[in-house]
Formats: sequence, C-alpha cells, structure tokens
Amino acid sequence: MGLLEEVRQRAAGARRHVVLPEGRDPRTVRAAGYLRENDLCRVTLLGKRSAVEEAAAEAGLALKNREIVDPADSEWGDEFGRELYQLRKARGISPSEAAELARSELYFAAFMIRSGRCDASVGGACNTTGDVIRAGLHVLGMAPGMEVVSSSFLILLPDGRPFTFGDCAIVPDPDPRQLASIAAASAATHAALTGLDPRVALLSFSTLGSAEHPKAEAVREALRILRKTAPELAVEGELQLDAAIVPEVSRLKSPGSRVAGEANVLIFPDLNSGNIGYKLAQRLGGAEAIGPLVQGLAAPFMDLSRGCHWMDIVNVASIACVMVR
Repeated sequence: MGLLEEVRQRAAGARRHVVLPEGRDPRTVRAAGYLRENDLCRVTLLGKRSAVEEAAAEAGLALKNREIVDPADSEWGDEFGRELYQLRKARGISPSEAAELARSELYFAAFMIRSGRCDASVGGACNTTGDVIRAGLHVLGMAPGMEVVSSSFLILLPDGRPFTFGDCAIVPDPDPRQLASIAAASAATHAALTGLDPRVALLSFSTLGSAEHPKAEAVREALRILRKTAPELAVEGELQLDAAIVPEVSRLKSPGSRVAGEANVLIFPDLNSGNIGYKLAQRLGGAEAIGPLVQGLAAPFMDLSRGCHWMDIVNVASIACVMVR
C-alpha cells in the first residue's frame, strides 16, 4: 500500500468534516463526490446554491441539500461578521466591511473552522494563494510557536520513498527565524503524514562552513535558533544537497553527522530554490508532488494550485484530515 492510500485510510478513520469553499468549481464538486462516496470525510460545499448544483450536474453528481451552504444567506453570516469586526477593528475594518467580508467564501470557510462547525478547509482552485493565506491568518491566526505561515510539498519518489520539501510556495526570502520556523513546521508535517522520524537538512551551496557568504551564514543562524527552540529535532546545516541525501558524500563532507546523508526533510534557503527544487524532482525525477500544504496556521486551511486536478483536492483534503490537532 502506498503512502497516499495509507493517508486516505487514516482520514477515513478520523471522521473529520472538511469545507470546500469553491463549490462553484466542477473539480471541487467532483472531489467532494469522491470524498463522500469513499467515506473519507464529511463535506460541505460553499457557494450560491444554483451555481453549486450546476457544477454538480456538470460533474454528474447529486448533492444532498445539507452539503451546500450559501454564505450570502446563511444564518451564520451575521455571527461571523460580528466576530470578524472584533478581530480586525484595530486594523481599521468597519462593521459593514466585516459583515461583507465574513460572507465571502474563504473567510466564511475559516469561520466555520473557528466556530467548530468543521475541522479543515481546502481552497485555492479558484482563489490565489495570497487570498487563501490572508483569510486563514485573519480568522484562525498562527499556531503556537510558529513565526510565519509557510508551505511544504510531500514528495514521493518513484521508488516510494517520501521526502518533505519546504518552503516552496509562500515565503520568498525567509530570515533565519522564519527559516527555523519553516523547518520545525515541515518536520511536524513529515512526521504526521509519514509516521517517520524527521531528519532535517537546512540546504545551502555550502556545507558546514565550506564557503563564507551572508546567505550561508543565515542558514547557520537558523540552525542555532532551532537547536535552542527545538533541541529534540534531528537537524543539520548548512548542507549541500548531495551531503544531505547521499551517504557516501556525507561521509566525506560531513562525517559524524546524525542527519547528513539520511535527510528526509529538505529546507530550502529561499523560495527561488524551493520552487525550482520541487519542480525538478517532479518533472525530471518522476516524483509525485503533493501540495502546497499550508503550515503555521492554528488549523488546517489548505491551498491549491489554480491548475489543480480534482484528485489533488482529494489528496489535500485527506492530508488536512490527518493534520487536524
């Protein structure tokens, strides 16, 4: 059994409730049908009822009435608007602005989680990453101990080995404290999804002082922060990629390291390298890349690529169910 199949089994056993805010999109509706038919989780679709039903008809799916919520006429909207005003009034939002924003699909989904009406959200098929993250931050806030909202990709190699890559989608140029937060969050994601102990490599063009440059020093500072804030974490840096994942190279470049050569969580120094790295693994290495998986928020509020396939929504929803605290 592959890792994704195991994750789906765990999701089914968790009995979670996922809200899909983009119910007007046929891919979202098709994913909802698969999640329901395979008993992976309970699903609520958000959107104008007629638009959701039209998308369902296009996908050949009959929805139950309770599976659709229209934020525009929901009885919950006033409650969410009042709460959003309290959360954001110091930032200058007016009561009328809060009332309107709370009924938008992403904010409404976030409030469904905040109010305990569901456990997780998966959006982004129609909305930008920035819009998804903004709604999650404004309503759910940060998880304890997290410095920044980031992302990771679950990378499944053709031989079945799982890696976690971070950050590949959100933080363009993390400072050392943010880089340490990304590493800690990615390690937790890896452990939650794979059941394996994370071994974290902070990547660079330098290995353990082989080059002197502010970029390499920033990675070393992230390591110093991690060793104070997460002393139990198996982490090494700075490491070149080959020293991180090839045992023979690690024995030459970083002898004695408890991580080098055996890393399964790869933390890239910036978004340029992270985005390029995961796409190289996917497009040239034949790996399956699942994500981006949003990290650092107080509850799973997942993002998608706007070019996603409906099965990507199924996979991310299953992962979100497993990651509910």
